[in-house]
Amino acid sequence: MQNLLFIGLGLLLLILGGNWLLKSAVALALRLRIPKIIIGMTIVSFATSAPELIVSVNAAIEGFPDLALGNVIGSNIANLGLVLGIVLLLGPIDVRKAFYITDWPVMMFASILFFLFIYFDGILSAFEGGIMVAALFLFLVYLLRFQQPAVVEEHQEVIKPLPLYKAVLYLGMGGVGLWAGSEFLISGAIGLAKLYQVSERIIGITIVSVGTSIPELAASVIAILKKEKAISVGNLIGSNIFNILAVLGITSLITPIKVIDRGLLTNDIFWMLGFAFLILPLVFFPKGRRLEWRDGIILLVGYAAFLYLTLS
Repeated sequence: MQNLLFIGLGLLLLILGGNWLLKSAVALALRLRIPKIIIGMTIVSFATSAPELIVSVNAAIEGFPDLALGNVIGSNIANLGLVLGIVLLLGPIDVRKAFYITDWPVMMFASILFFLFIYFDGILSAFEGGIMVAALFLFLVYLLRFQQPAVVEEHQEVIKPLPLYKAVLYLGMGGVGLWAGSEFLISGAIGLAKLYQVSERIIGITIVSVGTSIPELAASVIAILKKEKAISVGNLIGSNIFNILAVLGITSLITPIKVIDRGLLTNDIFWMLGFAFLILPLVFFPKGRRLEWRDGIILLVGYAAFLYLTLS
């Protein structure tokens, strides 16, 4: 009971902390007059990936590498299979060529790079983490200089940024909430794994990853309901890129990550690659440059199959 309480409290603090950080980040970005698609691909993605970052860094430092890896791999699967699936049930999304020229290829590049770094030796070293962080920096430079909107906006709404003092206050509250939430979540997750004698990988790939994906789900659903589809899709693609290049890159720079449960390499990472690849054909079939409810059902069924086969 105590473990479930810790997990629940940890997730609540992570959600609140991520939301406060998101408000602060978007407010500061709007003050700098950064375009919405860039906000979605960078600011919102980083803010909603903050729970994964804090949880993975803490888990790796405290000696639970499978929890750190399972959290990120599971979050990337949940972002596309669960979150995007739900978003598409709420409404179709039209995409432009920047999606398959830049956004999707970078996500696939990051996923394959991570696969090549960790699959053969089971270790993500500080050197490899440095390469991933450098790749993220180059991607951000490209976005800020050259990226055009990848999603068709239905309308442009003028948003007034928060007062500066509120943005700074939310920033501080978000940081504290994320740190405290990660401590509670890791403590509860490890306790639950020991109690039911399951691996840290299983807890990380399911409970922890879905929990840390809740900010992406909340941000995307709110964005789609407000017709801000650029932020919705950009957030999910960008979040997966950030999860790999930033979360795992920064974590491995702090402490190398070594795989303990080989299921991460023989099962989970291939599901992550499969979902990342699947998005491209779904964009073009049956209708070109469009994602709709049928695609959402395919993604949700795929995610359900992943959970069933992983847990069985």
